Amino acid sequence: MKKNMKINSMLMGGLLALGLYGCTPEVQDYSSYVNPFIGTGGHGHTYPGAVVPNGMIQPSPDTRIYQWDACSGYYYADSTINGFSHTHLSGTGCGDYGDVLLMPTVGRQDYHPMGEESQQMAYASAFSHDNETAQPGYYSVFLDRYKVKAELTATRRAAIHRYTFPKAEDAGFILDLDYSLQRQTNEEMELEVISDTEIRGRKKTVYWAFDQYINFYAKFSKPFTYTLVTDSMALDEGGPLLPTAKALLQFQTTDNEQVFVKVGVSAVDMDGARKNVEAEIPAWDFDGVRSAARESWNDYLSKIEIETTDADQRTMFYTALYHTGVQPNLFTDADGRYLGMDLKPHQGSVENPVYTVFSLWDTFRAYHPLMTIIDPDLNQAFIRSLILKQREGGIFPMWELAGNYTGTMIGYHAASIIADAYTKGYRDFDVEDAYKACIRAAEYDTTGIQCPPLVLPHLMPQAKFWKNKIGYVPCDKDNESVAKALEYAYDDWCISVLAEALGDRPNQEKYAAFAKGYQVYFDASTRFMRGLDSEGNWRTPFNPRSSNHRNDDYCEGTAWQWTWFVPHDVDGLVKLMGGREAFIGKLDSLFIAPSAMEGESVSVDISGLIGQYAHGNEPSHHIAHLYNYVGQPWRTQELVDEVLHTLYFNDPDGLSGNEDCGQMSAWFILNSMGFYQVCPGKPVYSIGRPLFNKATIHLKDGKTFTIVAPGNSRENKYVQKMLLNGRELATPFFNHQDIADGGTLELMMGDQPLIEK
Repeated sequence: MKKNMKINSMLMGGLLALGLYGCTPEVQDYSSYVNPFIGTGGHGHTYPGAVVPNGMIQPSPDTRIYQWDACSGYYYADSTINGFSHTHLSGTGCGDYGDVLLMPTVGRQDYHPMGEESQQMAYASAFSHDNETAQPGYYSVFLDRYKVKAELTATRRAAIHRYTFPKAEDAGFILDLDYSLQRQTNEEMELEVISDTEIRGRKKTVYWAFDQYINFYAKFSKPFTYTLVTDSMALDEGGPLLPTAKALLQFQTTDNEQVFVKVGVSAVDMDGARKNVEAEIPAWDFDGVRSAARESWNDYLSKIEIETTDADQRTMFYTALYHTGVQPNLFTDADGRYLGMDLKPHQGSVENPVYTVFSLWDTFRAYHPLMTIIDPDLNQAFIRSLILKQREGGIFPMWELAGNYTGTMIGYHAASIIADAYTKGYRDFDVEDAYKACIRAAEYDTTGIQCPPLVLPHLMPQAKFWKNKIGYVPCDKDNESVAKALEYAYDDWCISVLAEALGDRPNQEKYAAFAKGYQVYFDASTRFMRGLDSEGNWRTPFNPRSSNHRNDDYCEGTAWQWTWFVPHDVDGLVKLMGGREAFIGKLDSLFIAPSAMEGESVSVDISGLIGQYAHGNEPSHHIAHLYNYVGQPWRTQELVDEVLHTLYFNDPDGLSGNEDCGQMSAWFILNSMGFYQVCPGKPVYSIGRPLFNKATIHLKDGKTFTIVAPGNSRENKYVQKMLLNGRELATPFFNHQDIADGGTLELMMGDQPLIEK
């Protein structure tokens, strides 16, 4: 079922009030183009709840509890809702959060265990998508079981709910503190009713984040009586007893009576959660908060303006842009305090806040490069957060969540994000400290890192020791050796770029040499990157389409996908493969090879296949643009066109893989405008195939960079001529400074590939 959003526009209030046409510019309601249900089906793992850009709190419905498609709590195919929790992850491949669940009730308040296998709580309600609405900053649904309309909206640190009840003697709420997604272990829990309209609580859970602290404060517009349920319960008869913390609230309601709830969260303490509510939602003004939330999204979405007659593509574009604004999430309370990587409260600054949820293995590729274009100040704030986290915890995070090192994924891609910002001239952070921390992340040293013992070998893998000691990562010494080594070579190149810029010649030479480390893994006989053991022998047997998820020489991929990860030295990879013609032949074979995978545990992340190219996961995201480096730009244009038209849809199942905290969407945004950055840290963009007739990027200093595509159509997917500010480009590349300076890129389109003879 496609969920098309109505296309509206509105005029600024001043124009309507004064009727002064021509005196006030038209303001688009960009939010009306967004469909938050995109990615909530398939394996996109997005959620439709009410958030503001980079907000701390994410009130959203939960339809399921555990397994892979419960990572965000919501799955479009489900037909029941467990309630509305206040913390969610967008598009991740691992699940966590789902804290502080609130559910309105009418009648008997069921909370008995449903069994370990059940996706439903006893108090769950059926619902219909026909009675469900999701817009930026707003969500509503009708709960069939209770005949209650639920509405959610939010500020940066607090949420306000509005529930419309039927006439009832036994209305109320269940506030479930022991609930969480993936049935996390509740190590600590405290739940306290502090008045007949206020509840607060705290808990510590152990799951993906080993030490996730959440505090909440909730204030109700209607007084209640209550029962606290704190007895331990077993999910199944005879099973282990689990701690319970639920508040059953009761009151009477008249027909269509509206009851409001304000909720704040904090990683620091319950007082911080209360202050977040009081600072941001002082009144019971649901509509005012909703309007402000929409305005904040319109401001974010207005950074790029597109012209197209295709309503679905417009919705896909602005939904993608919306998804890039969902995270990283604010982690500093209204009073300036935040939870450090040492899991201690720190007094920080509201003006220079700390952020959390850094999916760096995904987002270094396109999300952070996009942010250097549309909001470089925010991107620098992210870098300052990462620098602060390494000071407190001892090393840059790989995947940071709620002040926790998770040790998830591979590489040390803070180096990429920092090098990319630096080379583009964005340096509002401690460059020296950042540089030293990058070198620290590249060296094998387990000392001084504050993380759980189980996380340490993932956060500081032995692969770094072998890379630095013998020049490569033996496949019999560490898992995912080829993928780790290829990413280390790229990250070390990023460090060499910083070293050169800072005049550190010894390290520049050292890390530039490490950047050539990818060459060790290329087996000329098979023409794939391949595992090499500590004796110098290739791992056998070898099958380039074999996958054993997170337990082979690759990471969420195969040799087919990983052989191409040398973004910093494409010319070197071309030479390694035997020259231009051999490289093109190998690249062609990637996109036409049979898509079948083999192996006992094929990674579910290998999805969105065109041949063996896997767009549903990040290692493939730069590959289509490699044709530009060997003089076949029309192949890049064809493949980008195919991905844009066959792997993104205005539909719940509209993403070919996990959204991954904005990365999948950032790829779409950049490529639909007509370009992509193959190598973050090298401020050069590769031209592809623009989807829109015109796209205008509004830069922070009032300048604009516009991409226009005369003759553009579904059939006219080939670039015939490229003009940058009227000057013809000889090759399909331009620089970041060309964007920053403002100007126009004109891509003249036609239906035939422009093949040089």
